[in-house]
Amino acid sequence: MFKRLCVIGTGLIGGSIARAARAQGLCQSVVAYGREKNLPNLQHAKALGVIDAFYTDITAALDGVDLVMIATPVGTMQNIFELLKPHWNPHTIYSDAGSTKGSVVAAAQAVFGQVPGNFVPAHPIAGAERSGVEASVPDLFQNRRLIITPLADTDADAVAKLTTFWQRIGSSVSVMSVEHHDTVLAATSHLPHILAFALVGLLGRKDEQREIFKYAAGGFKDFSRIASSDPTMWLDICLANKNEIIPLIQQLKDELSNIEQLLVNDQAEKLFDTFTYARNARQRFLDTLDD
Repeated sequence: MFKRLCVIGTGLIGGSIARAARAQGLCQSVVAYGREKNLPNLQHAKALGVIDAFYTDITAALDGVDLVMIATPVGTMQNIFELLKPHWNPHTIYSDAGSTKGSVVAAAQAVFGQVPGNFVPAHPIAGAERSGVEASVPDLFQNRRLIITPLADTDADAVAKLTTFWQRIGSSVSVMSVEHHDTVLAATSHLPHILAFALVGLLGRKDEQREIFKYAAGGFKDFSRIASSDPTMWLDICLANKNEIIPLIQQLKDELSNIEQLLVNDQAEKLFDTFTYARNARQRFLDTLDD
């Protein structure tokens, strides 16, 4: 499908894209670009067989490449576009795997003046609490959603080809606007991560005095799992999408205040109704997974 894939950012996502593309025969070779300081990680990726070769020179990395996948933290996107601009090839498809799309589009506009037609913004809804190339797996995207957020002037052929690429590595592809993507992901991914970080931070400080974690049950482990996610990546995501996240935090404060008052006033019936509604809402979510 592609002759040569270049991955920029060879961590969990970038490494898994490389592994999946190779496993499905979607490219003849896979190379990676990284800076000198990331040389040990690039060497490790090659030793693991994730990539065929790596380069710290962008010109060499892009030689003969017809698909570029950017899998770096969203806060680095403008720097990546500036790096790519002098070598931008109109016959190559460029895409990303960022968890926010508005910031990525803004970065492209800042560098190019407008988003190039052969750049297709995308976001695989997949991940793990572990990070780094050693955590990458070829089936990370199997039965997971992939969102493409094309703009009005995004090349239709590039979108179609990238759609096929993701479908062949197991993803269910959806298309939505940049704005809709960031609104939805703020609620379903970004806010839950903030909640996990906040709760574990709170209990971690208590644990230093009261052995809280020693007696934590499985529910705590399940809820707190995502607090093991890469702090650098999530710092970038939260700052990039703060305009969507902050109103949700305010709404959550209201919900918690309401529950607090129900407890203060011993309003058992209303508290029961609150819990029941939440349980039923989650069941509706689980039902959508079966569709």
